[in-house]
Amino acid sequence: MRKGTVVRKTHETSIELKLNLDGSGITKIDTGVGFLDHMLTLFGFHGGFDLEVKCQGDLKVDTHHTAEDIGIALGQAFKQALGTKKGIERYGFIYLPMDEALARVVVDFSGRPYLVYKLDFNRNTLGEMATEDFKEFFRGFANNSLCTLHIDMLEGENDHHKIEAVFKGFGRALRKAVEITSDSLQSTKGVL
Repeated sequence: MRKGTVVRKTHETSIELKLNLDGSGITKIDTGVGFLDHMLTLFGFHGGFDLEVKCQGDLKVDTHHTAEDIGIALGQAFKQALGTKKGIERYGFIYLPMDEALARVVVDFSGRPYLVYKLDFNRNTLGEMATEDFKEFFRGFANNSLCTLHIDMLEGENDHHKIEAVFKGFGRALRKAVEITSDSLQSTKGVL
């Protein structure tokens, strides 16, 4: 079983996160931010990942540190669970519709962190979640899992639909990328 466990404590957040890449989509999420709980539940389900997240953050300030630090912890858990990355597909991609919204999510567990994020919102918040903090979540993930991550919103009007399409697509693209499909490392360099 490919698993990762991360405990991250700062002056801004206290996070305990458990990940099983070879799970069945069972989640137990408590971030203190209802909308982020919803998105992480969708991510785990559509990725087929078992995921537990418990976070106590400085929500009296705003949602920024909670979103960013959970992204960091999730990225670290993926890096830990993937180990040497031997045998993984490496690349994952999907176009995912949610009513009028259409998201494209593409990932490469290359060892080179990079985020391309093309997603605009009409609203400043969804529930109590600041929409600008989704980018911080994905940046934290990419930088700490050492992946290249492209997120593009190709169509969309409703902000809830747009970010839901992204999180479902994120789970499904990662599921493809971490699937074991060979006995070798998917790199001519011999290292990822």
